[in-house]
Amino acid sequence: MQKPSIPKGTRDFSPEETAKRNYIFDTIRSVFRLYGFKQIETPAMENLSTLMGKYGEEGDKLLFKILNSGDFLSEVSNDELRNGNPARLTNKICEKGLRYDLTVPFARFVVMHRNEITFPFKRFQIQPVWRADRPQKGRYREFCQCDADMIGSDSLLNEIELIQITDEVYRRFGIRVCIKINNRKILSGIAEMIGEAGKITDITVAIDKLDKTGLEKVNEELAAKGISGAAIAKLQPLILLPGSNREKLGMLKNFLKNSETGMKGVGEIETILDKTALIPVDSKLELDLTLARGLNYYTGAIFEVKALDVEIGSIAGGGRYDNLTGVFGLPDVSGVGISFGADRIFDVLNQLNLYPENAGRQTQVLFVNFGEKEENYLLPLLSALRKSGIPAEIYPEAAKLKKQFSYADDNHIPFVAVAGENEIGEGKITLKNMATGEQQGVEAEKFVQKIYENYCFRHQ
Repeated sequence: MQKPSIPKGTRDFSPEETAKRNYIFDTIRSVFRLYGFKQIETPAMENLSTLMGKYGEEGDKLLFKILNSGDFLSEVSNDELRNGNPARLTNKICEKGLRYDLTVPFARFVVMHRNEITFPFKRFQIQPVWRADRPQKGRYREFCQCDADMIGSDSLLNEIELIQITDEVYRRFGIRVCIKINNRKILSGIAEMIGEAGKITDITVAIDKLDKTGLEKVNEELAAKGISGAAIAKLQPLILLPGSNREKLGMLKNFLKNSETGMKGVGEIETILDKTALIPVDSKLELDLTLARGLNYYTGAIFEVKALDVEIGSIAGGGRYDNLTGVFGLPDVSGVGISFGADRIFDVLNQLNLYPENAGRQTQVLFVNFGEKEENYLLPLLSALRKSGIPAEIYPEAAKLKKQFSYADDNHIPFVAVAGENEIGEGKITLKNMATGEQQGVEAEKFVQKIYENYCFRHQ
């Protein structure tokens, strides 16, 4: 018999891991709500016509496609099966695919529901996405994104708010980060000034890989895409531009002075830096010209977040998109968003051991079961604890005491409550702290209050 397995790039999560992930989702969700975002959900699968062509050629290759229901080969001839090209064949046998991100489905949602929502519209979404990528450390085929987007406003205050949200989320997690920023208009201006305006997509896709493949490989890719040696040479000092954010902007102003698009991008970055200086942001903010964000739909400011104390890819990213809804029939609606990679945050928190003590904990009290008489004594207390919002359970059968205490240990339950014949006769409960081993007798009528006070203290 074949051993059970799961697809590469996917993971199971134990109850403890799931509780930790819920801590991540709850933290991010609470920050999103703090800034006025409303939650939506969209289907796991979308029509391929919705997804294709929105992520660039490389992104399209990573879409998981779903075979049509029933006889999906009915409209395909034998000749097409033998000789047809994969892209054409896919179009005939697949009409749907798993979503690659949450932004394109959101744009589709906005267009479909435009008469039901008020602009500017602030939404957040926490759902899994799928990419047919090569699995490696920190990169999965199924992972969860936590997105916040504002659509229907081109104000740069939205970008500044996203920086604040990012800073607040990682402050709550205790993760030190660097928020890298750039602007696609700056990149377009650079392409224009080096004489390769028509190759902006090839340039951005290549330099976006700098931290993964190194400068030599980036230059090789640029040359392979037909970008001239002279243009590549002009690009080098800009890719490796040194100095502070203000010094970099000064050099960019000089280089891009004849590019209207490039100067507009410089002005936007300058405004973002000026206004963020007025508010408390603990995270390092860095202008990085190698940041390109490979997705084609970005048109303005772009963001990427790097953890400072762990070697891992970006743990959040996003940017401005001016016309993503246009492809669905609603032109000239600008939006900007940020996406937090929950799975990478999960890995970072694990590596740095930054979870709160009770993040993976659920049940707070286990009632020991000695038999029916004791059950009847404890059930009202169990019910009262739950009504007070305190997770509690009773062992389902009168097993050996050692087995019940082992159950509490294995499940990291902090308190065990014992009521035998003596306790019942005195109207008490013996409460054991599993961490310290300390035991105390508590009057049954004060038991719920005692646990409630301790639970609230632990959850402050």
